[in-house]
Order: sequence, then structure tokens, then C-alpha cells
Amino acid sequence: MSRKKVAIVEDDSVISQMYRTKFEMEGFDVQVAGDGETGVELVREFEPDIVLLDVRMPKMNGDEALREIRKHGWGEKVPVLVLTNTGKEEFSTLFKPLDIVDFVIKADCTPKEVAAKVKEILGSK
Repeated sequence: MSRKKVAIVEDDSVISQMYRTKFEMEGFDVQVAGDGETGVELVREFEPDIVLLDVRMPKMNGDEALREIRKHGWGEKVPVLVLTNTGKEEFSTLFKPLDIVDFVIKADCTPKEVAAKVKEILGSK
């Protein structure tokens, strides 16, 4: 059985490395991008089983990146878990129409909790 692939698109290198380490320890194949533009390319090439996507990033915000990802055949259906520290109202306005599976308030969740949520999402696919 092949390992599940996770793409982490997050501009804070401390946070992305923290998630990367946790997911690798859990047996996932992980790739990381530090901005939205690079994240779009990463997702197209890597074709992950799930994308963890930050909201506010340089070059292209998360909602813009997700619109680009959704334009391409394979990216239309990939599950996306949004990573945010913004308010629920802003989140709902930006991402609700873009068919995401859920969102995580980064300040409120540990990497272990995020990994558990990803496993739950992938288990229900």
C-alpha cells in the first residue's frame, strides 16, 4: 500500500516544519510550499491526497491558490483543510464557496490534533 501524500502550503516555516515532522512521523509522504503561487504548482505536480492550505500568504493568498487548484481536473476534488488564525466570518466568506472539507484554527490545535483530523478525512474518502 502506498503512503498517503500531504501537501502543506504555509508561509510560516516554523509551522510548516512542525506539521511536516508530525506527518512524516505518522507515515505520510509530505511536500511543503512557502507561498500560494508555489503551492499551486506543488499541488499540480505532487497530486497529494489532501492539501493543508494557509489563508494569508505572500504572492497568492489561500483562497486565490485554491481557486487556481480547483481549475484543473485533478484539483477539482482534492480535499483541502484550511489552516487559519482569522475569524470564522472571514473564513466563511472566502472559502465556503470553494468546497473545502474543514478548517483548523492554528493557534487552537496541536500538530497531533491536525494529523488526527487529516486521518479522519482521508479515512472517510
